[in-house]
Amino acid sequence: GFEPTAMFLKGPSEAGLRSCKDIQMLQSWEEINDFATTSTSELSSPGSESAPATLEDVLLEKLDDFDDPKFFIDVNAGHMEDADVFDPILTFLNQDSYVPSFQSLYDLSFSFLNSTFYGFSDEDELVLYLETSRNWAKRTHSVWAHVRLCFLLGKICIKKVKFSQARVYFEEAMSVLDRGFGDLPLLAALHVNLASIYLKQNMKHKFSSLLGKMVALLVCLPGRSFSSENELEVMMYVLREAIAVGNAPLEARVCFLIVKLSLQLGKNDEVLPFTEHLQCLTSTSVSLDTSSVPLDATPILSYLYDKKYLPNIALASARLFVPSGIKGAPTPLWRAGFILQNTSKLLGSHLERSSIPALACFYLKQALHFSCRSGAVPMQRTLCAILSRMYLQHGLLDGALRYAATAVALGRLMGEEEAFESSLSLGWLYLLHSQPGPAADLLRQLRRSLHGTDSVTQGGAVHNLLAIALKGQGQVQKAAKNYLRALHKAKETGNKRNQAIALANLGQLSLWRGASGLSELYLLQSAQLYAELQGSEDLEMELLWVLLWLAQAMLDRQRMEGGKLCYELALVFALKWRNVRSQLHITESLCHFYSKVSPNLQACITYHEHWVSLAQQLQDRELEGNVQQTLSQLYQALGTPEALRCSLDCTKQSLRIFIDLEETVKAAEAWLQAGRLYYFMQEDELVEMYFQAAIQTALKWENFSLAMDLYEKAGDTFFNGSRNRARAVEFYRGGAVPLARKLKAIETELRLFNKLAELQMGLQGYEKALEFATLAARLSTRVGDQLQELVAFHRLATVYYLLHMYEMAEDCYLKTLALRPPLLQCSGEALYYCKVYCHLGNLTLHKLKDEQDAAAYFLLALAAATELGDRELQDLVRAKLGDIPSAQCPKDTPGCATYRPRWLSEGGHIV
Repeated sequence: GFEPTAMFLKGPSEAGLRSCKDIQMLQSWEEINDFATTSTSELSSPGSESAPATLEDVLLEKLDDFDDPKFFIDVNAGHMEDADVFDPILTFLNQDSYVPSFQSLYDLSFSFLNSTFYGFSDEDELVLYLETSRNWAKRTHSVWAHVRLCFLLGKICIKKVKFSQARVYFEEAMSVLDRGFGDLPLLAALHVNLASIYLKQNMKHKFSSLLGKMVALLVCLPGRSFSSENELEVMMYVLREAIAVGNAPLEARVCFLIVKLSLQLGKNDEVLPFTEHLQCLTSTSVSLDTSSVPLDATPILSYLYDKKYLPNIALASARLFVPSGIKGAPTPLWRAGFILQNTSKLLGSHLERSSIPALACFYLKQALHFSCRSGAVPMQRTLCAILSRMYLQHGLLDGALRYAATAVALGRLMGEEEAFESSLSLGWLYLLHSQPGPAADLLRQLRRSLHGTDSVTQGGAVHNLLAIALKGQGQVQKAAKNYLRALHKAKETGNKRNQAIALANLGQLSLWRGASGLSELYLLQSAQLYAELQGSEDLEMELLWVLLWLAQAMLDRQRMEGGKLCYELALVFALKWRNVRSQLHITESLCHFYSKVSPNLQACITYHEHWVSLAQQLQDRELEGNVQQTLSQLYQALGTPEALRCSLDCTKQSLRIFIDLEETVKAAEAWLQAGRLYYFMQEDELVEMYFQAAIQTALKWENFSLAMDLYEKAGDTFFNGSRNRARAVEFYRGGAVPLARKLKAIETELRLFNKLAELQMGLQGYEKALEFATLAARLSTRVGDQLQELVAFHRLATVYYLLHMYEMAEDCYLKTLALRPPLLQCSGEALYYCKVYCHLGNLTLHKLKDEQDAAAYFLLALAAATELGDRELQDLVRAKLGDIPSAQCPKDTPGCATYRPRWLSEGGHIV
């Protein structure tokens, strides 16, 4: 079956089919995204005030909103001489100190246009109203009202890009402002806005005279709200001057204000360099003055990098952030969520919806510690469930169990439903940890707790998991009964999805017990139900696993086309939802199918190429290297020049990977494979270079056994090839043999001398062949393997024959016959006897000119042919006997016993 040893729970879908469950086991991945989204939004406006924390704050805020004055604009007010009409606004604006209601007059967004004044159709009517109000303020000597009205008129002029007119209003306000520092936000707004106009209009003298006061008000007022986008220009000027004179504190403060204003204006692209500079400045100041509390800009940097879709840098910045206890600052929860969010971007779309990267582990633990300190039990339970899921995903079941058990304890503090869900997850983990006993005990408790309730769906989930536990204990009948109960409960509620899951579980159980026909029946019903449901990712991922089990059931019944169809349809669903891990599993199955079950070289190559691309998406370098090696061998099997070039490319890719991973053995094998491919491509100048690279890789790490194998394999390339066969001698005799002697690998040494002898025979170097064949014969007696000894002496006999040393050849042939077992084991041995005795007969008759011995050998060959029962071979031997005048050829072929005495006298054995 396809049941994994460890899997990652993500919900009813996938889990239901990877051994059956049909309830949401853990809270979804979107919950973690909520952490990131919520917390990241805190950074979207770093200068904004934090939300009220208490009921009193909320009530006070509501009262403030209720008390904010609003003024109706009478379009005829400008033509009225009645001071009473303007008395309300003048009274409101003539207060000699700052009140919160003035905030809308000074802010960046011109909110007074909508919040303080109403009843005007366009801004010109409002300007007329404010001008008349200003005139009445002059008449009544309402200084503060006069100043504030001039400021509002100036702001409206700035909004309309009428800077000269705005300057007139601001200068008028400054000229009458002699009432002290009761409204510092107004003073700061006036000075900064007027300075920005002076700077924009290049009025250097006036700007210089105002600069000192403006800078003091700009940088020294904590929490000051910005009043105009033009303030950026002034702050840029001050920043340049601060850098020029080397005033680091001023530089840092202004840089901070630029970042704050730019974020409020939404200029995320422009603010990033200033934020980076601010972080450098604060880091430097902390290193110089350890007593100061640093301003950590890394959360803002993380937010900005995230907005620019730079997940690597965003992650690095977030990981540098150290949460502080300052109110309103980002918490460890924000950091954990942010890291999860950006790791998913970094790894790409191959992550499943519920995947949790290992990188997040440390930060999730810190978030859990933070939640424990704050006493947030629901958050603790959620984080424990997430950590359990993460450990499970990475195959660390002990850690997954530990956090799941903690989640159960926390769930009991929250309520029955939470405790039930956590307990169900713990039961599933027990099963994955191969502990069906504890799982069954826990699930029976849950089943009892559901008695008397109407929780039919939950009951089905418990029956499903209990069935898995019983299956693990070998209680197949009870497991099947629980699956059937789960199916009954699903039908009771009309839940087709749960019916499909229960049927799939029954099919998988049947498949596990070898009942392929019954399994196919259940799985087809399950697939039919999924086809009726269809649509969502979860459903189709569950259908995917049903199809995989169905394919296995069909293959067990030799239904190849049906199995192939199920595999390929499952791959279609995995491709549709970009589920890389499922694609990986299915592709591996298809590669096995096309290589072993129903061989198809071209299809096998196609799926191996897809396998490589999946490994690249998962960034699994080792897997990629291994699959590239296999793909190289498949291309090599095609044998065409184009295929050999593709094979070489795959080998080089795997070589790079293995070098990076410091996989010595695999890297050496890849060097060797590349050399072989260059040999097949007839690029001989590169062959030995790659062979030597392979050997040197092994020798560098003093892996002499590997080096010996590589020498032999390199020699085999030439030995088995059609070109430069003599080059094999150097690798066999000069490389492999000394290492074999050093490692006392006698069998390897014997094999090498056999190859050297065979090679020299092919090259007609018979003297060298005799040397190697003699050494092989001597070694064969030490190995203790009669078959290898026979082969060595047979080859030695052949070499003697080629050197015309016929007596020595005859002796060696007889030695091989003496090494045969006393009784024939098969017809092949009789054939061997026949051929060797025929060869001895020819040798003694034609080379040694001994007709008597030749006749004896031919008679023994005839006996062997008779035992073999080969009439044609018997006739051939009789013909040879007939050519010898002194030989007595029997008219009727006698039995084996007739020739046994003569055979034994010649040193042979019973046939």
